[in-house]
Amino acid sequence: MNLEAVLIFYGKFLSGLSRYGIFVVAYRHTGGGVSQFFRNKFVNLWQILYCLCDMSDTKAQFEHVIGICRKLFVDKLHDYGASWRIMRPESITDQIFIKAKRIRNLEIKKVSQVGEGIYPEFIGIVNYGIIGLIQLDLGFASTVDIGNERAVELYDKFMTRTKELMYAKNADYDEAWRDMRINSYTDLILTKIQRTKQIEDNHGETMVSEGIDANYMDMVNYSLFALIKLEYEGREDAKQ
Repeated sequence: MNLEAVLIFYGKFLSGLSRYGIFVVAYRHTGGGVSQFFRNKFVNLWQILYCLCDMSDTKAQFEHVIGICRKLFVDKLHDYGASWRIMRPESITDQIFIKAKRIRNLEIKKVSQVGEGIYPEFIGIVNYGIIGLIQLDLGFASTVDIGNERAVELYDKFMTRTKELMYAKNADYDEAWRDMRINSYTDLILTKIQRTKQIEDNHGETMVSEGIDANYMDMVNYSLFALIKLEYEGREDAKQ
C-alpha cells in the first residue's frame, strides 16, 4: 500500500476518528519494518492527516452550532411565523447591533442583570444575519408573504452560502480564528455593523468595499466562531 492509498483509505473515515486515533492507525501502517518509503514519508503522512482532521473537526463543529441556531429559527417560526418579513434591512442591522452591544457590555461588566449570558445573543446574531440576507434578496414585505416551509428553505440556502464562504477563507487563513479571543469576534461584529450602517446611509452604494450582504455573512461567521469556542471551550455561565 503506497502513501496515496493510505490517504484515500483513511480519508473516508476522518470525520469519525480523533487525532490520536488517526495517529495510531497511521503509525501501524508506517512503522514496524515496512518499506523505507513509508519510514521516510511518515512525518509528511501524519501532517497531511492531521490537517485533514482539523478541517473535518471544523466542519463537524460548524454543523453542530448551525443546527442549534437553525432549531431556534424553526421553533420561532412555529410561534410567530415569518413575521420578520416586514422588517427593512436597516431594522435588522439595528437588531444585530443591540445584541452585539449587549455581548460587549457583558464581556466588560462580567454581570448580567437578567440572567442570560452571551451564548443566546450570538445565536440571535446568526439568525438575524441570515434573515438580513433573505430580506436583501427578496426585499421587505408589507405583510407576511411566505410560509414556514419556504422560510426554512431560504434559511438553509443562505446559511449554505455563508458557511461555504467560511470554508474558503478558512483554507486561506489556516484556522487562525481558533487562536482569537471571543471578545475580538464581538469587536469585529460591531465594526461590521458600523460599516453596514454607513453603506445603508449611502443607499447601498460603495466605491471599493464589499456590500451589505458580505458584511452580514461575516457577522454570521464570526458569531459561529464564537459559538464553537463557547460550546467546546467556553464557560457554562456564558451559555445560559
